[in-house]
Amino acid sequence: MLPASFRTEVIRLGDDFLRMHALTVPSDVAAAILATGSRRLLVTLAGDTIRRALQTRIDGDDGARRHHVYLSADALRTYGLREGAMLPVTLALDPDPDRLDLPEEFAAALDLDPEAAARFHGFTPGRQRSIAHYVASAKRPETREKRALELATKLRTFTLYGDLLDRRKGDG
Repeated sequence: MLPASFRTEVIRLGDDFLRMHALTVPSDVAAAILATGSRRLLVTLAGDTIRRALQTRIDGDDGARRHHVYLSADALRTYGLREGAMLPVTLALDPDPDRLDLPEEFAAALDLDPEAAARFHGFTPGRQRSIAHYVASAKRPETREKRALELATKLRTFTLYGDLLDRRKGDG
């Protein structure tokens, strides 16, 4: 069943404060993906392939599980997509699910700060992706550089969001 090709709609999830756009994944395709034990996917849109993960949400009053692939604002711009657009999509399992593409600004900051790099590389792939996404999501190179340097400092000084909570858990 994988890779799977189908037509789907760009939908908007969330509210006015936290809005996300996603592609709906048919339940039979989602079941085939989940049966593999991996959620990391290669998503082909308009001839380009991007890395994403299958996400599961409980939607609506019926409490049904629905499956989506989230799209970043950059992906919406790149492919000229808007809510309601129908498009062909192909999903395949990512053969390298732990692959991490670091923004060059962040890679340079980690090269300059071995303590920050050691801590960063000790995180799970998901947390690494989240941190790297924060840097990569900035539009301007100056902002990416600023974020990269700030994150390196926070990694080295254990002042990332959640670090204080992690320390409290360790003390108790």
